[in-house]
Amino acid sequence: MNSSLDLWKLLAGLAIFLYGMFLMEDSIKNMSGKAFRRIIRQYTNGRLRSVASGALITAILQSSAAVSLMVLAFVGAEMMTMANGIGVIMGSNIGTTFTAWLVAVFGFKLKIEAFALPLIAVGGMVLIGFGPRSRVFQASRLLMGFGFLFLGLDYMKTSVETFAQHLDIQSISAYGLWLYAIVGILITALMQSSSVSIAIVLTALNSSLITFPMAAAMVIGANVGSTVTVLLGAIGGTQSKKRVSVSHLVFNLVTGAVAFAALQPLSLLVSHFIDTTTNSVMALALFHTLFNVIGVLLFFPFIAILARYLVKTFPDRKEMLTVFLQNTSTEMTDAATTSLRQEIIHVFEECQLYNLRSFRVDEKLVFDHSLPFEKNVTKRFSLEDQYDNIKLLHGEIFEFYARLLNEKLDEAEAKELERIIYASRNIMNSIKNIKGVRHNLDEFDASDDDNLNNQYKSFRRRLMELYHDINRFRKLENVQELYRELLRSIVHLEKADKHFIKEILKMTASGTIKEIDIATLLMVNRLFNQACRLQIFALKDLLLGQEQIHDFDHTLEMKVLLDEEKTREDKDNN
Repeated sequence: MNSSLDLWKLLAGLAIFLYGMFLMEDSIKNMSGKAFRRIIRQYTNGRLRSVASGALITAILQSSAAVSLMVLAFVGAEMMTMANGIGVIMGSNIGTTFTAWLVAVFGFKLKIEAFALPLIAVGGMVLIGFGPRSRVFQASRLLMGFGFLFLGLDYMKTSVETFAQHLDIQSISAYGLWLYAIVGILITALMQSSSVSIAIVLTALNSSLITFPMAAAMVIGANVGSTVTVLLGAIGGTQSKKRVSVSHLVFNLVTGAVAFAALQPLSLLVSHFIDTTTNSVMALALFHTLFNVIGVLLFFPFIAILARYLVKTFPDRKEMLTVFLQNTSTEMTDAATTSLRQEIIHVFEECQLYNLRSFRVDEKLVFDHSLPFEKNVTKRFSLEDQYDNIKLLHGEIFEFYARLLNEKLDEAEAKELERIIYASRNIMNSIKNIKGVRHNLDEFDASDDDNLNNQYKSFRRRLMELYHDINRFRKLENVQELYRELLRSIVHLEKADKHFIKEILKMTASGTIKEIDIATLLMVNRLFNQACRLQIFALKDLLLGQEQIHDFDHTLEMKVLLDEEKTREDKDNN
């Protein structure tokens, strides 16, 4: 009889088990992902409810890591309090023990192939007949997930059964139970799933590769190792996310230490209900649940204290994004108005930088100086972070504007303030337009279609031309000359827009472009052109005097009327 370990069968079983877990988790998320997020968000008001919600949802999703990462997101977005977030994570530790019960009840007591293969077969046949957005499609994936889960478990079990008969357990136990706890931590950290590591432990226990105390130590280690996923999810995150991840680590470490110290009395307690020699797998499932419940009971009275301690340890750092307003008092209205104008010009430059980076244009081609956002950080902002910072800066500007309105202002000052805050709103609408078409621009750039590639290059060129013009005329000291340059920029934008439309018409007439691409290009061009115009309008309100602004607006109105008249004449002639 071959007494060696069938390593490939063991690894194949583990892979099939992992795939089954993935199918189950992913299909449940797709079918009810929003519902679970809504439950976590709405039904966690209070410590007891948060623990219960965490346990229930984790038992259904079969992933404490997924629930913990949801908590990270909700606490980070301030949609959930720190104390309730800790409660959900504590509950998720109880919910994750459902995997052990599932395997203990069904995995080793029934002939696995008798129900695993039919589940895979039925799920696979149904899956073929429905689209991926169908709930039936996701339900069939769930069936297949269950089937693969138990089939993988069967492969792991049979691969070690013969090997276990020839293994001297006494030689392994000499290393001490602490070693098995460390092994449990390492397996869970590597697998990123305590459910998988616990299934491995149950398989080894069922085949008598390890004793019950060894298995119990490994399960304790698996609980501690499950914190790695959440810790990784908090790296580089907000202070709130760091608090949640540390609370998870503290809870699991203390619970693990208590369980390991009380391993013998807890094992004796379990043996009063289930015989650890004849039904060790079921006993281990009970042990897993028992020490997690004890951990929740120990921590439950101290949730609020832990939350306060973590807030103190990881305080919110309110970053001052303003450059000109942070040391300006609103009492001196003249100075405050000047600072507000300068801060909005700062927002304008950050908007330019965001747009350049969206088009992958080196900002050094436009700017000969570093902008404040980039100066004050040790690492380069991502586009998403930069966009969020611009929004926050706009919020600080508006807050300052609101405080300034409470001062004694004459009519002229009030109108000037209204005009420059309107410029800030135009800047934000401009950047929002570019953000909205970023994914389209990326598709144009990566497309195999030369037409789309060329139009992407055209957008980049139009943006660069605009910004070079802006940099040139911003240096002008003569207000009348600046007024004329701003009008010329509007005319250039309209010429570029008309040229773009002609190009699209040519491609459409020649049949060299798809209908869907035509619609996308037209939409992107509209938003891009509008974004450019809004930037010019913002500069008009920031840099020109009241008289020049009136002339600018009047000229544009006359131009619109003349263009409409010319359009009507062209229609009549045709």
